Amino acid sequence: MKKIFSGTIILMTIAFFSCKKDYTIGGSITDPHVNMTTYDYLKTNPLFDTLLLLIDRTGLKEEVNTSGTFFAVTDYSISNYIAKKQDDLRTKMNDENLVYTFDSIDYAVMKDSLRAYLFKDQITRNNTTEIGRFFKANDGELRLVQLIPSNDYTDGTVFSTRPKYIYLTKLIATENGYPVPTDSTGLPGLKDGQKLQTLCQTTGIITTTGVLHVLNNGHTFTYFQDLFN
Repeated sequence: MKKIFSGTIILMTIAFFSCKKDYTIGGSITDPHVNMTTYDYLKTNPLFDTLLLLIDRTGLKEEVNTSGTFFAVTDYSISNYIAKKQDDLRTKMNDENLVYTFDSIDYAVMKDSLRAYLFKDQITRNNTTEIGRFFKANDGELRLVQLIPSNDYTDGTVFSTRPKYIYLTKLIATENGYPVPTDSTGLPGLKDGQKLQTLCQTTGIITTTGVLHVLNNGHTFTYFQDLFN
């Protein structure tokens, strides 16, 4: 098995567009286009070593390259999932020595979990809003994508206007039966705990096959256990 983390992690530039100005954090503005497929681009960064193993073992390489948008999870996100899955199984099986690793994953089941981050549509900063739009993921579920202003870097020394970050959100029902909305008109009625929201740490990479956004390292793949917190 390949190690979950290998080599020095290459930090990726986060690009922002607001009020007709381009913003970056951690680097200079660059052309977002890369002359390679989404899968091949992921191969250029060790931050995605484990993700690529998961794509290969679920047989989703072609689907990754034919989808309009991929919200890629980092190796950290998959590691978070494995750690939480192990804790959950230790509790359920009453076995504090139970070991759960990447090789313990049921790849047939995990296939749809990975599809939850793939979309037929090309999702960019230009076709979503602060309120958000719903897009259907390849697993058949709707996900909310929002472009939310931040107060970061607005003290006048860096940016004069508020940068906007892309968020990917899974919406869930609650134990009290509050419904999950299917369009933006239902968003004001959401209750606490219904939004499992994840910030993108890198956005707008345009490959030869689609659009790539990268979720932040603190995200837990499949939103596992966030459903119960």
